[in-house]
Amino acid sequence: MPGSAGVWEKILSFDEESGSYTRMLKLEPGARIRKLLSHDFWEEVYIIQGSLVDTRKKKTFTKGMYGCRPPGMKHGPYIAPRGCLTIEVRYFPERYRKTR
Repeated sequence: MPGSAGVWEKILSFDEESGSYTRMLKLEPGARIRKLLSHDFWEEVYIIQGSLVDTRKKKTFTKGMYGCRPPGMKHGPYIAPRGCLTIEVRYFPERYRKTR
């Protein structure tokens, strides 16, 4: 994850009220995310360049692909053999509704 060797993030926007945010995630060539991931938020991902391999599913996601992960969906671990750049939107619709 961010802070792992070769994995970087840049937060583009953050909503303090809901906790939702948009980020760019960059994985340098050969970088890995070694954990099986699952979140309590929705996550939409668009691959801007490169590719990302889900090693558990043995599936490669490439430039121009989009994914939407509902809360609780398991994904990863990942490797980016040639590097990867994504934009991700993470949001908490239930949390936001409770504050209204």
